[in-house]
Amino acid sequence: MACPSCDLIYDMSGLKDGDRANCHRCGHRLTTYRADELHRVIAYGSSALIMLLLSCSFPFLSFKASGLESVITLPQTVYKLWLNNMPDLAVLVGAFILGVPALVLGMMIWMAVHLIRKQPHPWLPLVGRIVFTLQAWSMVEVFFIGVLVSLVKIAKMATVVMGVSFWSYGAFFILFTMTLATLDRYQCWRRIDALESSDVKHEVKDADR
Repeated sequence: MACPSCDLIYDMSGLKDGDRANCHRCGHRLTTYRADELHRVIAYGSSALIMLLLSCSFPFLSFKASGLESVITLPQTVYKLWLNNMPDLAVLVGAFILGVPALVLGMMIWMAVHLIRKQPHPWLPLVGRIVFTLQAWSMVEVFFIGVLVSLVKIAKMATVVMGVSFWSYGAFFILFTMTLATLDRYQCWRRIDALESSDVKHEVKDADR
């Protein structure tokens, strides 16, 4: 493996469960090997998807001021932006806080299941590239931190009640982050390459027969 920061080459074949490799030259973290990594991805990812579903099913926030009350859900935040003639912003918000995270989690779980079962699939490399590319476009933490900052200002003007969806999305944010942190890029590609190599060997043997 070449260090992404300084390109120094390392041999990662001797890592054991729980071992973490760092570059001796620049200190960059190279990889962490966990024997149960894929099982953790499925557990965290499935729990995160459940929390995301709950987040879209209940009120997110409610505001009370001057005898008036307003309740909003996560899907309504996107819908309200669309009604206020901001379709581009509505699509971006819906994609980055709901669509892309759900897609990334679904692909990670699908990939982990195939790798655990050692089932070769022609889409595995493509799914892996999409997962690691879309991770940078998931704005879950940005949205949630932005909501928390906004609540500090809104609380001075109105009574704010945080609904079930708010806490569910907070749990989703934590589980989503844990899922991304659990899947190691190097170990994932190593497993995919090993699975593809074994599939090629089987095909060669079948052809020889």
